[in-house]
Amino acid sequence: MTTLTPREIVRELDRFIIGQDDAKRAVAVALRNRYRRAQLPDDIREEVTPKNILMVGPTGVGKTEIARRLAKLVDAPFVKVEATKFTEVGYVGRDVEGIIRDLMEASIRLVKGQHTERVSLRAAAAVEDRLVELLTHAVKRKPVNPLDILLGNKPKEPELSPEDRSALAIRQDDVRTRLRNGELEHEIVEVEVEETKPAPEIPGVDININDMMGGILPKKTKLRKVEVREARKILMAEEEQNLIDMDRVYSEAIERAEQHGIVFLDEIDKVAGRGSGRGPDVSREGVQRDILPIVEGCTVNTKYGPVKTDHILFIAAGAFHVSKVTDLIPELQGRFPVRVELKPLSVEDYKRILTQPENALIRQYQLLLGVDGVSLEFDDSALSLIAEYAWQENESSENIGARRLHTLMEKILNDIAFNAGGGDAPQISVQVNADYVRAQMKADIQQKDVHKYIL
Repeated sequence: MTTLTPREIVRELDRFIIGQDDAKRAVAVALRNRYRRAQLPDDIREEVTPKNILMVGPTGVGKTEIARRLAKLVDAPFVKVEATKFTEVGYVGRDVEGIIRDLMEASIRLVKGQHTERVSLRAAAAVEDRLVELLTHAVKRKPVNPLDILLGNKPKEPELSPEDRSALAIRQDDVRTRLRNGELEHEIVEVEVEETKPAPEIPGVDININDMMGGILPKKTKLRKVEVREARKILMAEEEQNLIDMDRVYSEAIERAEQHGIVFLDEIDKVAGRGSGRGPDVSREGVQRDILPIVEGCTVNTKYGPVKTDHILFIAAGAFHVSKVTDLIPELQGRFPVRVELKPLSVEDYKRILTQPENALIRQYQLLLGVDGVSLEFDDSALSLIAEYAWQENESSENIGARRLHTLMEKILNDIAFNAGGGDAPQISVQVNADYVRAQMKADIQQKDVHKYIL
């Protein structure tokens, strides 16, 4: 459970997202309320439900990024779903309960990763012992009788004489020292691995056939000859799996999903009907009514156990260009009491997006082209012009927000990226200024949109 204050949460979000202060404040308060709820007495704690959030704003202004960064900030299970993927029962589409099943999968990955970190040192020690045995050929495997596998009988290894054991111990100490020094990374060893095949996915069925038969049929294995560095990864995954208590992982993952899960419902405006009662609006309203019990609070059965949705935080988002928030059914509107308007981006916002966030677009391109020996520098005039072009394009055509910057940057740096690279390519420095940007964008600027003049 995070102990960050709302101000600290907003400060962390500011590192990656420009503007949208109202939305940041809303999610920060919602997250802090979870910590406050955890400090309440048991009798009132269950009565305090999360205040779900509805974000209204054009595409590309940061709705999804705010929710994703918020979940990453507190290690909360997070799942993003498109509302248009779900349709009313009887129509083609997915069942809305799949949202919670996806959240459980995300929670299990998160919890399992944390448990793996705790046992990594023990697993590494066990892997080192197994590699030493493989490199010194201390383990000589005999052909296994399939009948012994079914009966659970393990073949006995031949015992070594005292002289052989002493010689083997000396040889293993030498191999262990060389292994720790990295001298044996390219040696070939034979590793027994489990033979896995992709499990067939049956639509609408949440049962893994392999899991059902796993306790009856023996696992098929095969021998692989790999380098030590590859064998270390294979053995490490196997040892970590053996050291982790998966029953504990599942129970902790269910609790994490119920108490800290975040579900981001995108494109919620696309299922807002007009109330005509005919055509596609029937399915849209059906989706809303199917989503409603999940948001209100119910119990969803998953293959890991029942999951209660009462305290999962739901963040819905939509542009609402064609429809309005009031086109949603009243019951669903009432489950999203906190509504925030995200503002369209300005020229100054585009300029800040290029340089200020930790994963800024300019920095990404500098690092990418730096791999091929190109030192890329942008002056202030180039940044101002790119921001101006992005704003003009979004105003004159479809407004795709900050994603427009990706299109412009690819166009501007196309020649540099194409000609960079090669074994004999020299180290060069490229200064991108306003004149260079105009030269690269000249053809696009001259193309005028004449459709608005056609009657």
